[in-house]
Amino acid sequence: MILSLLCCFIGLIIGIMAFIQYSSFERFDKTFAAAVLFFISCFFVFLAMSVYTGVTVNYYGKRYGNWRFSWSYISGWVAMVLTFFSGVFYMCAYRMHEGQRGSAGH
Repeated sequence: MILSLLCCFIGLIIGIMAFIQYSSFERFDKTFAAAVLFFISCFFVFLAMSVYTGVTVNYYGKRYGNWRFSWSYISGWVAMVLTFFSGVFYMCAYRMHEGQRGSAGH
């Protein structure tokens, strides 16, 4: 989850820089980099939540009969879905930017 948070934070900073039209790193496509970082963040959240689910079910399932996951568990899975869609939206922004750049050259 810590690696996911770092990737998400860096992706957010790069994504904001892409929409500000920051002039340095001209060959570096910031929307594509932000999309990749959000997809990596989604993978890390998925990995963390899967490991947590497996360990928790294995531990509590054997010892206690009446238990359930809390609100933080649900928010972890919601975070995975949101980081995935953030990556999708940044990828759409990248594709739209590529289309505008391609039509400007004609």
